[in-house]
Amino acid sequence: MPEEHVISIDPSKQLADEPHTGHNRWHEDLEPVVEVEPGDIVIYETRDAFDGQLNPASTAEDVGRLDLGPVHPLTGPVYVKGAEPGDLLEVKALAIEPDPWDQWGYTVEVPGFGFLRDEFTEPYIIHWRLNGTEYAESEQLPGVRLRYNPHLASLGLAPSAELRRTITEREAAVASRGGFALPPDPAGAVPGGRIAEEGLRTIPPREIAGNLDIKQLSPGVTVLIPVYREGALVSTGDIHYAQGDCEACGTGIEMRSRVHLRFFVHKGEAERRGIRDLRFYRDDYFTAPELAAPRRFYATTGIGVSRDGESTGEDITLAAKNALLNMIEHLGERGYDRQQAYALCSVAVDLRISQTVDVPNMLVSALLPLDIFV
Repeated sequence: MPEEHVISIDPSKQLADEPHTGHNRWHEDLEPVVEVEPGDIVIYETRDAFDGQLNPASTAEDVGRLDLGPVHPLTGPVYVKGAEPGDLLEVKALAIEPDPWDQWGYTVEVPGFGFLRDEFTEPYIIHWRLNGTEYAESEQLPGVRLRYNPHLASLGLAPSAELRRTITEREAAVASRGGFALPPDPAGAVPGGRIAEEGLRTIPPREIAGNLDIKQLSPGVTVLIPVYREGALVSTGDIHYAQGDCEACGTGIEMRSRVHLRFFVHKGEAERRGIRDLRFYRDDYFTAPELAAPRRFYATTGIGVSRDGESTGEDITLAAKNALLNMIEHLGERGYDRQQAYALCSVAVDLRISQTVDVPNMLVSALLPLDIFV
């Protein structure tokens, strides 16, 4: 019979105070917290994305002083017996529960981070009151009510040593060209030592999955991830109460949680089928149907042309930024200031790539579901 395993944490403590429960860097030499058989269920208790640095009394000034070294505290890893490089790991999300003792969540805008970081340079925080598995409300966003739509924001496996080195080199090359990439950094790393020096930061998604921020990864989803290291070493954390299809400011509604996952191993399938990145599927709506395809919405669009009229051609990133900036202007017409509007885009607005073929201008739409307003 399948067994059930629980990885418990003390939510009053940061990960560094309980290093046996998790990690905040990806590395092939992480020690597993528990070993399980395929078919077993693991219940992960998870910390919030900033590892307890914020609380219901935190201010924008506190956000400006955040230490990004501990981001993200992940629970795990779990060693899945029989998993080997070239296999395909199947992860079924059975349930996600908000911490029943903590009815608080937050959305923050951290200077230097987020999709519109050049436009929004001041720290900001929204405190959310979480009404169980029903909805979230905030005094900082009056008139807004967001339905519960939890998802696995961060879920990933350990890399092989070879893949870790490849990722480190290619991200260093991005940084050397003036791009935004975070190299290995031991400051705030758990565990310490060589893993702290060499481990990959948890900020971006990669071949091992990782920080995905896909709101469709809600309970009922099946995730397929190629295995690069014996035992797979599966970790999760950074769970969101709700989020838009963009997480524009860099955070959704962040919360602590309990995540129920079940694992299966498909021998050699990743290698045989040439699967190198995450795939996922489901057989039901990822949220209530009226939220999955909103009946009522207001949309703005953006094309890949700068505000001064310049075009580099086929620029989907600029198109997405313009769609969001246009939505922020619209929310200003509804009475929200720019930081409120940016946060609301992050937790509720869906970016849609509307077309990529009508050169030179790619088109992105930003959809605002109107039923969030009460």
